[in-house]
Amino acid sequence: METKGTGRSPAWLLTAWGITRAPLLLFVFRVYAFPGPDVTSDVSVIYRGWYEVLRQGTFPLDDVTWQYPPAAALAILSPGALPFLSYAHAFFVLACLADAVVLALLLRAGRGSGRSRRGAWVWVAGVPLLGPTVYARYDVMVTAVAVAALLAGVRRPRVMGALTALGALLKVWPALLLVGAVRRRAWMSAAVTAAGVATLFAVSMPGAFAFLTFQRERGTEVESLGALVFHVARHFGWDGQVLLNYGSIEFLGPYVDRVSTAALALTGASFGWLLLWRLRARRLTAHVLADAALTAVLLFTVTSRVVSPQYLVWLIGLAAVCLSHRASRMGVPALLVVLASFVTVLEFPLGFSHVVLSDWYGITLLALRNGLLIAATVTAARRLWRSTVPPGAAAPYPPQATRTEGTPVPS
Repeated sequence: METKGTGRSPAWLLTAWGITRAPLLLFVFRVYAFPGPDVTSDVSVIYRGWYEVLRQGTFPLDDVTWQYPPAAALAILSPGALPFLSYAHAFFVLACLADAVVLALLLRAGRGSGRSRRGAWVWVAGVPLLGPTVYARYDVMVTAVAVAALLAGVRRPRVMGALTALGALLKVWPALLLVGAVRRRAWMSAAVTAAGVATLFAVSMPGAFAFLTFQRERGTEVESLGALVFHVARHFGWDGQVLLNYGSIEFLGPYVDRVSTAALALTGASFGWLLLWRLRARRLTAHVLADAALTAVLLFTVTSRVVSPQYLVWLIGLAAVCLSHRASRMGVPALLVVLASFVTVLEFPLGFSHVVLSDWYGITLLALRNGLLIAATVTAARRLWRSTVPPGAAAPYPPQATRTEGTPVPS
């Protein structure tokens, strides 16, 4: 992916970033209309409504669509830092700034022995494939925190732990970044930061953890892996419905609860596999921290009851961090994630009406996108296991070693 010219200078990367991000800004600013549903309404209507409640010092307790950890309030309130812009326009500018921060982090990470700018290229090429949705959700901000945490990684475990905790309190999934961490300082820092920030929100703003109840009541969203069962079943007489429920388009009707339970069981099995891997892994080299994080988040994503388009932003960011290490084994999973991102924009917003109607075009798009994610997950898990678990290994903890690129890190 790197050429002779791009290996020496970031000019091509910066130029490509500017060329690909300008259309995204034009779309979210409504200079040009992107085909399909208006993806910016979440910011101008839902986020703005939450903003008005949050600025009063309380969480939106009466809104079941608020399903985020307490630090998400920081992302929703952040447009207030740009009072000279409307709420929506300020949000889009900050989302673009978060995108630029990720690129800057990846450019810095790509320097030095054993490093590569392939990761920066994955970010530059992958993000615009999702269309304007990427700037119309706060996930790009969370991804910036997660990327910073992973890149702090081996050398600054306390920083990694603190950033991971902050990310988890923004949107839960960054907690999975710790799955490959072997230094206790990272875990301790994460625990202390999470406890401190959570306590601060709990005592200062009512309803900080009401999201746990709202999240528990969610069903099977129409874009998830389990939803394919009902998309096909509608053609054979299944009499359920597709309705807006808890802030997303979900299936409601016979057997939906069973599929949702099966999804939760698969998520539990995935965590069990990760625990087994963690106990048996011995070759925990520097790049494995990122490889394990990508694998864990892929497992979480494909087994989730909800697979929203913006989830792909997480995967692109983690794949980019992986490929910043020349030794990473995640090249194929990263490519599959990028391909899945392109299919995602065809599915939402371009073809979302077909998905909601469960016609064969919509089913095909959804099956292809989810199939690519499953392939990425299986490939990542297989490569992570083979590269870190020696045949017959049974030791529960990795040995002491140095922290240089390509060698194990100390526990």
